Amino acid sequence: MTESLLDPADSLERKLSKMTAICDALMRRVEAQTDADGAAYAHFERAVVLEEEVRRRTSELETALRLLNESNEQLSQANTLIERERRDVESALETVQEGFALFDQDDRLKLYNSRFCWGLRDVRDRLWLGMGFTSYISLASDSAHLRLPRGVSRDDWREARLQSHGQPHANLTIGLAGDHWLQISEHRTANGGTAIIQTDVTDLIRAERAARENLLDNQSQVIRAALDHLVQGVAVFDRDARLVLWNSQFRILTRLPPTAFRIGADFERVAEQLQQMFVLPDAEARHRITDWVRDHSRRGAPVFQELSDRHGSTLETFMQHLPDDGFIISLTDVTEERASLADLTRVNQSLEDRVRARTAELQLALRGAERSNAAKNRFVAAASHDLLQPLSAAKLYLMGAKEGPQAETIAKAEQALQNVEDIIEALLDISRLDSDDEPLDRYVFPLDEILIPVANALAPQAEAKGLDLRVMPSAAHVVSDAGFLRRVLQNLMSNAIRYTASGRVLVGARRQGSALRLEVWDTGPGIREADQRVIFEEFRRLNRRASASEGMGLGLAIVERACARLGHHLELCSIPGKGTVFKVTLPLAGSGAAPLLTIAAGNLSDAEDQTLPGDGLIVLLVDDDDQMREAMVGLLDSWGVSVLEAGSYAEALVLLDETGIAPDAVLLDHQLGEGETGLDLAREVELRFGRRPGRIISADRSATLVEACLAEGMALLPKPLDTDALRSFLASVTPSEG
Repeated sequence: MTESLLDPADSLERKLSKMTAICDALMRRVEAQTDADGAAYAHFERAVVLEEEVRRRTSELETALRLLNESNEQLSQANTLIERERRDVESALETVQEGFALFDQDDRLKLYNSRFCWGLRDVRDRLWLGMGFTSYISLASDSAHLRLPRGVSRDDWREARLQSHGQPHANLTIGLAGDHWLQISEHRTANGGTAIIQTDVTDLIRAERAARENLLDNQSQVIRAALDHLVQGVAVFDRDARLVLWNSQFRILTRLPPTAFRIGADFERVAEQLQQMFVLPDAEARHRITDWVRDHSRRGAPVFQELSDRHGSTLETFMQHLPDDGFIISLTDVTEERASLADLTRVNQSLEDRVRARTAELQLALRGAERSNAAKNRFVAAASHDLLQPLSAAKLYLMGAKEGPQAETIAKAEQALQNVEDIIEALLDISRLDSDDEPLDRYVFPLDEILIPVANALAPQAEAKGLDLRVMPSAAHVVSDAGFLRRVLQNLMSNAIRYTASGRVLVGARRQGSALRLEVWDTGPGIREADQRVIFEEFRRLNRRASASEGMGLGLAIVERACARLGHHLELCSIPGKGTVFKVTLPLAGSGAAPLLTIAAGNLSDAEDQTLPGDGLIVLLVDDDDQMREAMVGLLDSWGVSVLEAGSYAEALVLLDETGIAPDAVLLDHQLGEGETGLDLAREVELRFGRRPGRIISADRSATLVEACLAEGMALLPKPLDTDALRSFLASVTPSEG
């Protein structure tokens, strides 16, 4: 019944008030009404029960009310705590130096402090909670306080800023009016929101700028300028892996915040920030780089690694150890390079075409230079030949006057002419060696054929200086150009005698398998290593003035060029103060050797003892050079030889026809003019009188001419004339009886 009297929706206070009123009414009713059958007592008992129930319900209501009050108190305390914590958070955000803003997962502005957008005052006053991120970026891009880099428009900056918003982490630095700088760091939160931190880095950038200006001396300024002009990003770390130097390109390529670039920054810290932007192929690559940096002993080989980001950009990384145990890192953006392979191929093809065109031009220029060099060689050869003609004539004149009262003066003049002749011969040799059009004459001959005559010719010089000249004979046959090998030996031996003040000069040959090594030893002053290249240059002589009497410094130049053309290995060994040895290695002749080619030469040891036939020896002399012919006539007359002289091919035939005299021997110049040669005239003489002993006189010593002479039963007598060889030849001629 009591439940029907009470409304469950009433409050506890209302229910308590109703229960009290019910109890009072029941008590009054019990006291006022009694009946005979004890109903009053029953009502009393019922009242007692009701009172007990009311008391119980009242206790429950009081307990519930107390719990409600406690809950309300706890709720009030929680609300107070939340409000206090909110105020604490707001106070904390206001106390930090950075500007802070929080956007929720829907990119709506949820919270920001008073420092947020402090440098963009026209943006700060227009912020409102619930603003979209895109609207915020649009306001910032249009701010009058924003200073963009050169070449970057506000639309470009806004687009780049929105693109970076999708990254887990983004860092950028913007310039503000008044040379202020703001670093913006954007991070994704766990619930998909975005936290933005704005840091005033003006003092940092200005301090960094001032520190660099104070630290850079002239050399570092040059280095900095050079680094900043590199397309690669470069950073230098010291032995403790601390950052000491970097260029602007390194910061641009890495996209790290300015706070990451300070002198003394730790490499691992920089690497951690790089890993937020770029991805390594695997963990092994990360460990390999870390171990390379930490362990100096592993830095022997440089490290190559590629870094890539989520947008497809690729950086090629190169790490190199430095001598001071530091290391350098260079970064190269190869993204465009890989995307431009086709363009590079076309450029490469174009370059190849240009190279081919340039090569063709150079070949034309080279052929022009070769023609000029050939013309020079022809000029030297022609000039040398023209100079040899009067020199030979002068020597012949002197030879005929040796017996007069001025014999000593004539001998000196003859020696002077011989020196000039040697110089011209050297120039002629160099001209032949420099000319590729004139091949050398390689054939088989016994080494002693040139070794002994050269030794005999130089023996008087060695004896005059008191030197012991020893030449070891050799039975070997070699393959070479006899004329140039003779010149090589003569130059080496004469140099050894000339520069050796005392002691001896030793010449010999050693077999080395299929080769033979000629060696010329001396006990002279030796040659310093620094001078061993110089002595082979033309007109270079060490510590001496060049003179005609002692040579012009062409001897060793001829030796080197002749050995190079002949393929003979030339070696020089010398000890200053003790002596020098020159070694020439040339091939030995094998079986089936070619026949020897011979150039007429006299016996140097007994040429003066050759006895010419008495009166009656008639020689036909034909030379188109008047001085040469007259000199030879004078010499032959002094020897008691009758001479039939002519100046040309036709003149000689007319002379023979008019006199009808058959000559005992013929001495014929090779070049007689108008395409006629001494060999042609020799064949004509043979038709008329039969074959006659003779010599062809020429400055041309080529194998072609030697073989042509041998084919006609004659030998070559080279210019300048060797009078001993000429006398020896005439001594072998038997006068005819008719």
